[in-house]
Amino acid sequence: MTTSAEERVRALTQRMLRKKLYVVFSKPKTGPDRLAPHLPAHLEYMIGLEKDGLVFGSGPLTEEGGALRGEGMTILRTTTAEEARKIAERDPFYTNGLREFEVKEWTLMEGSVALRVNYSDQSIELA
Repeated sequence: MTTSAEERVRALTQRMLRKKLYVVFSKPKTGPDRLAPHLPAHLEYMIGLEKDGLVFGSGPLTEEGGALRGEGMTILRTTTAEEARKIAERDPFYTNGLREFEVKEWTLMEGSVALRVNYSDQSIELA
């Protein structure tokens, strides 16, 4: 990269967030139908993590057209990959031998969150 390009990149990125997060990609070790009986426990676990402020975002991955295959992605607010790994290892899908996972560090650089509060009906919309 030329010096001019390097300077432009430095200028464009100097104020970016640079927030380190950890992404857990999980995939089933068996058919998705075997996940269903454990789904309530998995959801309770994930909601607990969310309420503790550890989940930035989480949900299933789908094929084009919306078909589910039992794969998922969770972005965690942890300080290390090891901490993210320990959280993933406590997921009921994992403890019951139904999923395997991979943890990757992710640096959040750009993006936005839009929040709308309607006073008239006290509703909140996230865009």
